[in-house]
Amino acid sequence: MKPVLLLIFIFTFYFYPGQNKNIADSEKIEYPVQKNNIGKIIFLNKTVALENLKDSDFLTSFVFQENGDLGIHAFFDNSLVNYLHQLEPNLTIDELLKNGNYHFSFYVDGKLIYKENLNTGAGTADNKKVKTTLRIPLLSSKNEDSWGRYLWMRFYMAHNGIDALTEGNHILKIEMRPYLNTSAIKTGPVIAEGQIKLSIPSQNISEKQIAVQSIQPSSEWKVSQEKINTETIRNLNKKIAENRFKNITGIVIVKDGKLLLEEYFNGSGRDSLQDTRSVGKSFSSALTGIAIKEGYLKSENQKLKDFYNLKQFKNYSTQKENVTIKSLLTMSSGFEGNDENSESAGNEENMYPTENWVNFTLDLPMTENTIGKNWSYFTAGVVVTGDILDKTVPQGLKNYADKKLFHPLGITNYKWQFTPQQKPSLAGGLRMKVLDFAKFGQLYKNNGIWNGKTILNKDWVKKSFTNYFPDHQNFEGYGYLFWRKVYTVGNSSYEAFQSSGNGGNKIIIFTNIPIVIVITAQAYNKPYAHSQVEKMVQEYLLPALMMGGKNE
Repeated sequence: MKPVLLLIFIFTFYFYPGQNKNIADSEKIEYPVQKNNIGKIIFLNKTVALENLKDSDFLTSFVFQENGDLGIHAFFDNSLVNYLHQLEPNLTIDELLKNGNYHFSFYVDGKLIYKENLNTGAGTADNKKVKTTLRIPLLSSKNEDSWGRYLWMRFYMAHNGIDALTEGNHILKIEMRPYLNTSAIKTGPVIAEGQIKLSIPSQNISEKQIAVQSIQPSSEWKVSQEKINTETIRNLNKKIAENRFKNITGIVIVKDGKLLLEEYFNGSGRDSLQDTRSVGKSFSSALTGIAIKEGYLKSENQKLKDFYNLKQFKNYSTQKENVTIKSLLTMSSGFEGNDENSESAGNEENMYPTENWVNFTLDLPMTENTIGKNWSYFTAGVVVTGDILDKTVPQGLKNYADKKLFHPLGITNYKWQFTPQQKPSLAGGLRMKVLDFAKFGQLYKNNGIWNGKTILNKDWVKKSFTNYFPDHQNFEGYGYLFWRKVYTVGNSSYEAFQSSGNGGNKIIIFTNIPIVIVITAQAYNKPYAHSQVEKMVQEYLLPALMMGGKNE
């Protein structure tokens, strides 16, 4: 080969590997619509098969309706796995698919609003190996099951898309890139992009929906005379009325033990029993503390072997005998159980169909994790704490909870979720009024005292509000079935420990200010459920408290 030709070959081979050295055979680009739109993202409001897709189907503008239909179709000149191969030529196909996927960037009116490295499990491996086109539903009137809809919800609800897309006309632009996350994140060049004009219609919101709701008489709370910034609360109420914060049912603020704000939305009211899901887990923590205070349990350091003959269960090991109540309360028991991993043997979704949830849990194998050191969210472990209490306290858990916790707090109307053995499930699902959840939060704010009576020892509250995982990368801390969360307003930070449940339900007890906030919501299984509530607290409720009566 002549020297000049050799140089051309080397240059082409190394600097344009995607054109000359694919790791997989991608599909042929055969339809005219593909050939004419390589590198583009087009928008559609209907599902059209690729072979039938025409330029006249493409949308350039769209009147935005959340219950409407809007999707994208992306056209590439190669398959995803080959783009990933260009980023890391030494990895196998399986390694590339395990560590990479598409990177999305969302712009509104030229401003980057949200970017996301799509979870590597989204999409099928076969498609990522060969496909050069990709249809992604973003909005679906038929609730089409698609990771694209959850991607859109994360952009729109959880990461400020809804605030950028205000009433009027906007340009939405989406870019797609390949990314790999091995020792570091590598992101490739744009492989497809497109934009559309979105028209956001106005909404007819009444003054009644926006107004700060009056606290009605006949509650068991003293009403605070403190001031709150009503204009900030009105702005929040407007967002809720516009469905920009979704599925909110109640907001209560208690300051210095007195009721400062009480509001209800979406058909809910003071007497409504709110389904707060895993908020109920924190009640297991409280009841364990009460049982220790009264001597029915020796301490939270007692081990499972004190309550069960563990050799009767599957996957016996001596390590299982050393699981403590404390490790169950701190989600660090070492069981093979992780609700955030669908493949985990102890995932809660595997528990619910079984005939005995306690047996399901105690049958699980142990991991190699050191008990008390490695955190993973493990609902089934909380079920066991409830069973231990039911075995230990007089007349069983249901009567004990009513006598020792609910009755002293003046809570008379509530509903448990029950296990198949008809025992109260401390996994979650406890329903009660918003004001009654506020009593539970204020009990902790009072260091365990209610109306002059000690229900919980102060030491137990302190232990419950201790962060046992200060170095965890994915959250700000965890105590005895309470999450630690730090809210930031301006240059000030406010630490809280909070009960938290699916849908965006919160009992928030601040450690350094005399505030308890309860928010109830029904955004169950929505990716924005918790982030929207945290935004409500950080950008509206706390500022309204800090500004007091200054209506600016």
